Amino acid sequence: MNDRYPFIVIEGLDGTGKTTLRKGLFRLWEGLYGVTPLCVLTTNFLAVDQAAAIVTGKYQPNAGNRDAYLSAIAADKRATLERLVLPQRPARPVIADRWLLSELAFFAVKHDMKVSKTYEALATRLTAAPDLTLVLDLETDASMSRAHARQGDAVRADWDVHNVQSRVRETYESVVTKPDGFPLLGDVVRLDARRPRCEVLLAAWDVLRERHLVPSLTAQVEGGENHG
Repeated sequence: MNDRYPFIVIEGLDGTGKTTLRKGLFRLWEGLYGVTPLCVLTTNFLAVDQAAAIVTGKYQPNAGNRDAYLSAIAADKRATLERLVLPQRPARPVIADRWLLSELAFFAVKHDMKVSKTYEALATRLTAAPDLTLVLDLETDASMSRAHARQGDAVRADWDVHNVQSRVRETYESVVTKPDGFPLLGDVVRLDARRPRCEVLLAAWDVLRERHLVPSLTAQVEGGENHG
């Protein structure tokens, strides 16, 4: 690992276990290295002048607000990178619950916009890519069953329906199979979300270790820096 901690993104359909994986990685970093990761969302409302456009574009999408919404989320991601992600990386890992892939899927599904066009629009505003995008892959029926089993109001009637989620998964697939065309996703790795959550966490941690995105535990112990 270099002198910066990694910027990690977790993507996947609703119900695939993104939050569970994020919490698991958070606890591993804290327990093994005594480092508390910074967790961010796909939208963080740091470009405050774009807040109204973000809310309207997400929850009331139409042809009239498409471009304003795209510009707004690009501004918000740039602000998130400049004010949160990049300043924190010398001190701690950053884990994002969705980031760029989800935006590509949203515009493909809600606006029939080619992923290449959405990507190009966002790429002009973004200054850095994550080190790793983990995509939790699960069949639509299974992910929807999990999502609808959750408590609270996390399910959206206009989004968490089979035909929409199927198109989202198809968009993910079209991007993940051609990662070289989307360098701002970073290194893209697909994880089988059918497996038990503990196995998914172990698989994700193995990916981080294989790519040297976590410090060596041996070095931590020898240096007396392990607080776990």
